[in-house]
Amino acid sequence: MGLRQADAVNPEREEKARAAAMRVEQEYVSRLYTRLDVERASAEAALREGPAAGGGSAFQARLESAVATDEAARRLARLSGVEHGLCFGRIDHRADADGPGDTFYIGRIGLRDADHEPILIDWRAAAARPFYTATPGAPGTLARRRHLHLRGREVVRLDDEVFDLEGLGESDRAGIVGEAALLATLRRGRTGRMSDVVATIQEEQDQVIRSGLHGVLVVQGGPGTGKTVAALHRAAYLLYTHRDVLERRGVLVVGPNATFLRYIEQVLPGLGETDVALATVGELYPGIKAKATEAPAVAVIKGDLRMADVVEAAVRDRQRVPAGGLHIETDGLTLVVDAEKCAQIRDRARTLRLPHNVQRRRFVHDMLEALAINRAEQYDRIMDEPLEEMAKNGGLPAWLQELIDEAEDEPLLDETDLRLAKEALWQDPAVRSALNALWPELTPEQLLTGFFADPGALTRVGTQAGLDCTPLQRPPNAPWTISDVPLLDEAAELLGKDDSAEKARRRAAEAARAKEELYAREVIQTADTGHPERLSAADLLTAAELAERHHDDGPPLTTAQRALADREWAYGHVIVDEAQELSEMAWRTVMRRVPTRSLTVVGDIAQTGSAAGAASWAQMLDRYVPGRWREQRLMVNYRTPAAIMRVAADVLQAVAPGETPPESVRDEGTPPVAIAMPVAELPALVRSELELVTGGTPDDIGGAFKEGRLAVITSAARHPAVLEALPDAAVGATPEALDSPVVVLTAEEAKGLEFDSVIVVDPSGILTESPKGGQDLYVALTRATRRLTAVHDDDLPPLLSGMAGRPRDES
Repeated sequence: MGLRQADAVNPEREEKARAAAMRVEQEYVSRLYTRLDVERASAEAALREGPAAGGGSAFQARLESAVATDEAARRLARLSGVEHGLCFGRIDHRADADGPGDTFYIGRIGLRDADHEPILIDWRAAAARPFYTATPGAPGTLARRRHLHLRGREVVRLDDEVFDLEGLGESDRAGIVGEAALLATLRRGRTGRMSDVVATIQEEQDQVIRSGLHGVLVVQGGPGTGKTVAALHRAAYLLYTHRDVLERRGVLVVGPNATFLRYIEQVLPGLGETDVALATVGELYPGIKAKATEAPAVAVIKGDLRMADVVEAAVRDRQRVPAGGLHIETDGLTLVVDAEKCAQIRDRARTLRLPHNVQRRRFVHDMLEALAINRAEQYDRIMDEPLEEMAKNGGLPAWLQELIDEAEDEPLLDETDLRLAKEALWQDPAVRSALNALWPELTPEQLLTGFFADPGALTRVGTQAGLDCTPLQRPPNAPWTISDVPLLDEAAELLGKDDSAEKARRRAAEAARAKEELYAREVIQTADTGHPERLSAADLLTAAELAERHHDDGPPLTTAQRALADREWAYGHVIVDEAQELSEMAWRTVMRRVPTRSLTVVGDIAQTGSAAGAASWAQMLDRYVPGRWREQRLMVNYRTPAAIMRVAADVLQAVAPGETPPESVRDEGTPPVAIAMPVAELPALVRSELELVTGGTPDDIGGAFKEGRLAVITSAARHPAVLEALPDAAVGATPEALDSPVVVLTAEEAKGLEFDSVIVVDPSGILTESPKGGQDLYVALTRATRRLTAVHDDDLPPLLSGMAGRPRDES
């Protein structure tokens, strides 16, 4: 940059060169968008019209239609997602004796012209990597890196970084323009959405993005280091680089809350990827979307790894044996299975080492057999009574005595008789009810609802597992909480499903389906022949999936949709953001979804706010990948101005002295201030701050602005008073709150988000009202990108002594 500025001795000539460079780049960008339109129209036509009619069977025609539809839909989604900022960079390699060096344009996807020559390089391709890794000290073969800034399809600004002036041609040397792209990006106002950083990725972030697929990568980064967007770009990079592995199994991103997922939802489509599953921990169990939270003490219990033993004990607690044996009144008889026999049957079912609902089949089978034999024995005794009387009164005929003697050596019931007897007993409501009470078929929801509502079970089971569970008691109609979801998942593993009827149905259809799949494989091979330019049919559909489509005319589900609906889905890669907040039980749930242990774990131990969260990465990960996870630290803060970060660093030093705060790249803006004022006077402060960050003059704080966002982060104690003072502000961690210029949040809700201006209300309350209050205050202080104000109506905490005070009348 300094070299460029030194050469700019003639402003008029520089302006002409700038205009000429803008014209050149606009022509090229227009060419790219024209090609994008052609590609998009082609994909739309393919999706609308399907494959051209041809020979072959109806089944082959269905296959070709399915393959073409899938390919066109995926391509169209990617092309539609990159409209904004299609091309954002250019790299010029040094010239050599043979002529000028290569020039590549870098964009969100790759494009080729009509002659199949590359005209835009996908940012994930190896040829694009110098755009991110070149530095003045290690430029590699680059002479220049240029950032292109677009508004719609118009080039509005160029920024150049020159590494080798002599490596550029004369016309290029004359047209060097612009300022550092990263700082220009950071100066933009917030819009309530996370913007991607694909045009401004820095070297340490690029190392995260391009790290290998296998194993567990921990990205430890303080506030503002860009760890979240780096992780999302990593998802897009991995899908691009390992598409054959990941497209079928999918990538899951686990975020802290729905607001966060809304915050990031547009990043991946803008990077050319549209089929990544997004979920919170409260959504990892299909059918449940838990948002409620627990009191810290309850969250700690439910997050404790010993809760796995508790859930297992709760399952076994529902496998009961009556103390006096089983007695059932039916058909004028009292059927009996003694206690010892009941215990034997229960223990035999348990030895199968299968889930509860599958073991139940063995338990019911054996209990019905015992009941059937008991009934047969009782009938036999009833039949024997007249014979005994005859024997007493004069004896039995010899032939009858002979028949009785022969029958004594035969079983009461043969195999057919026993089967029919068990079937008849199972149809008896009294029998069915009794056996269901001893070993019920359970869903995870039924198990936990009953367990939490039963004080006796909580005490009994907790004692067995060595954990006090009495604080978990709640009414049966209580809503599911985020902490419940890992327990539901654990219960699902232990309960399983009795899918014997479904298996029987599938077996009946397997023979016919096998023939169809065999034919499908042959057709897939035929469909791929002669089409090397497109994704193969085998990449898009398995023979089994194709055969299923032959029977199902419904719209196909995406990989993400199918994965989120299937609790047993095994993802190819999982990214966990704000991972320090996950409890031990939550980690157990996540690990079930990625048996290959291919994960990106993103977070900051210093920001752990959950009482059940991580004290260290080793605490959570060594159980699953002992000594086999790698850590990469991001140490540059791109978001928080240095003046604000100095105040936050004082808090960090006090609450987590072993952690090093990231170094701010921005030494600009207004120093943070502390104001002694009552909460009732907040509206005036909010209006003045909002005017500063938006450049507008709002009539009320609910007004609409394209850019500029303000958050009021308050303690729980002051929360009601703040809401009363700011009735027009958005409230809480809801996706809609991101569209509002002013939102009221707690520190926990603010985690992972950023705002132009932040007002922290009652920092003393935030510090003291939670076991992790220091970490919560650190989070609150580091959400601001431009301005930070602390409002207090009592003494300012000593930790914030670095904030300049301001008299109330200047607020």
